Amino acid sequence: MRAAVAAPQHKSSHRLPSLPGAGAECQPQCCSGIPLSNSSASSKSSLAALTLGAIGVVYGDIGTSPLYALKEVFAHGHVPLTPQNIYGVLSLVFWTLTVVVSIKYVLLILRADNNGEGGLIAMLALASQAVKDKPVLRRRLLMLGIFGTAIFFGDGVITPAISVLSAMEGLQVAAPGLEKYVVPLTLLVLTGLFMVQRQGTALVGKFFGPVTVLWFAVLAVLGVVHIFDNPAVLWALSPHYALVFLTAQPTVAFIALGSVVLCVTGAEALYADMGHFGKRPIRLAWFSLVMPALVLNYFGQGAMLLQHPEKVDNPFYQMAPTWALYPLIGLATIATVIASQALITAAFSVTKQAIQLGYLPRLRILHTSVKETGQVYVPFINWSLYLCIVLAVVTFGSSSKLAAAYGIAVTIDMLITTIMTFFVIRYGWKYPWSLSFAATGFFFVVDFIYFGANVVKVFDGGWFPVLIGAVMFMLMMTWKQGRRLMHDRMREDAIDLKSFLESVFIHPPTRVEGTAVFLVSDQGVTPNALLHNLKHNKVLHETNLFVTVRHHEVPWLGFNKRCEVEPLGHNCWQVTLHFGFKNDPNVPEALKLLGARGVQIEEMDTSYFLSRDIVIPTLGAGMAMWREKLFASMHHNASAAADFLGLPTNRVVELGSKVEI
Repeated sequence: MRAAVAAPQHKSSHRLPSLPGAGAECQPQCCSGIPLSNSSASSKSSLAALTLGAIGVVYGDIGTSPLYALKEVFAHGHVPLTPQNIYGVLSLVFWTLTVVVSIKYVLLILRADNNGEGGLIAMLALASQAVKDKPVLRRRLLMLGIFGTAIFFGDGVITPAISVLSAMEGLQVAAPGLEKYVVPLTLLVLTGLFMVQRQGTALVGKFFGPVTVLWFAVLAVLGVVHIFDNPAVLWALSPHYALVFLTAQPTVAFIALGSVVLCVTGAEALYADMGHFGKRPIRLAWFSLVMPALVLNYFGQGAMLLQHPEKVDNPFYQMAPTWALYPLIGLATIATVIASQALITAAFSVTKQAIQLGYLPRLRILHTSVKETGQVYVPFINWSLYLCIVLAVVTFGSSSKLAAAYGIAVTIDMLITTIMTFFVIRYGWKYPWSLSFAATGFFFVVDFIYFGANVVKVFDGGWFPVLIGAVMFMLMMTWKQGRRLMHDRMREDAIDLKSFLESVFIHPPTRVEGTAVFLVSDQGVTPNALLHNLKHNKVLHETNLFVTVRHHEVPWLGFNKRCEVEPLGHNCWQVTLHFGFKNDPNVPEALKLLGARGVQIEEMDTSYFLSRDIVIPTLGAGMAMWREKLFASMHHNASAAADFLGLPTNRVVELGSKVEI
């Protein structure tokens, strides 16, 4: 890897939607410590290593679905346990995996990368860029995408809860008297998991791949054993059985779909983790190991139920011989911890991206690896997730009750991804309307049917992730709108920077040695910190930089796209620093690049001036009073800008001001 440092272009647009990242900083690395580069990815050894990493990180969630998916279809008696229904459900499972995961995500969605990155925020950025000349549509897509991001946090609560609970419920099969320990042991495992988040995932990540490979191998072996006992179950691979089931018993089939969709939970991770591993390893892992193992296990469960319908209470664990139950419970627990870890890590990453795109206040973000910038720990999100997960486990108490809450969060995000993909294909890739509609219309119908099948479960538990998503959406939109109101209010009282400097230098104040860096959110506006400094200290530094930090709707921007600089005269400079939403904003490091433009900065002789605004809610045309008060509280409790921008704490000067909104 090499860092490309070039002189920034003078006067460029604030928005850089299509610039590829360049330089060392824009080379992401995967969670297992395997750096991505063109040369290494092309070699067989690196492809194998990346595929192994993808199996551990990408497929941990979907890999634990056999613990509860098929059980939930027949658990409540709404779907009678008959041979015809078993064949129909197995056919639905197989074709759901094929259509939703293999075709939609693996073959289509993975093509929609934002400079190599995936996930709902990356898709949102692509879609919003594609329709940037349609402001009304763009605003609606942004709202939809942010709502999907908010719902993701609900998914991040349900996944660890249902996964670990379902693993621990194997104790009930091994020894029914241990049932009372399922919830306490689940809470113990989850508590340990969240306590170690501070240490980072680098060490644990090295074991994700091998352990998950072992898990998929066990899934396949358990399934094959029972398929050999009843090979006729393989007839369910034909779509005929799914169609017969859907047409002969539409009401029963509709109810079954609400649980069948659980077999594709975690499919969004295929897209979200594309930046860590690349498309080829993710596709190779799916078709060579993950999908065959899942299909074999589901069909093995079906074969067993055809012969032993009394084992429907927990078909996954009933597949195992008695001597293997406890080792299987242990392996399942580890697998569910891995699945949970992937969701927790993703929650940290999504939070960081949402902060940089301006939809959440600054939070304390700790980097847990000196090599991998993507590995972060957000204490507030960590313990907020933990409290919500504990609440979910205690409130619902079993994986069956949580399953009703699970499907709706998954189907909402799947539906939103499909909608976003249409606009990327139509307006971003410029394909004809008919082709764009054909490419996504079928998936929209499938996703909508699954969504409808889960909507009916809202009052059975689906309200829980929807409530979490609604709260997060309200917080995100309140923050975004509050920031806009602050910006508008400050613009009303703003003083043009160039005009102000011209008036100051008519009778220049005393100049002192050193460099003053004034952080301003609005380019071209005189910062309050400068006004206070001149008013109280009556001095101006020898060199003055007025720095604005911009975050763009691309994941990575390299060093050669980092800086814009405009001379203002009298050794004053207006500087704009550009970062992608996955870059780590580090202002001091970025300012070193100004040396190529003749602006020399001595690090130990530089002071950073920030304005710390106090928000005063007022009655008026802004937001509702309760939202303004909420925004004021969020603004007050946001972490310091100095930490977020990587400023040295011993060289920061903060000057306060009040802003009424």
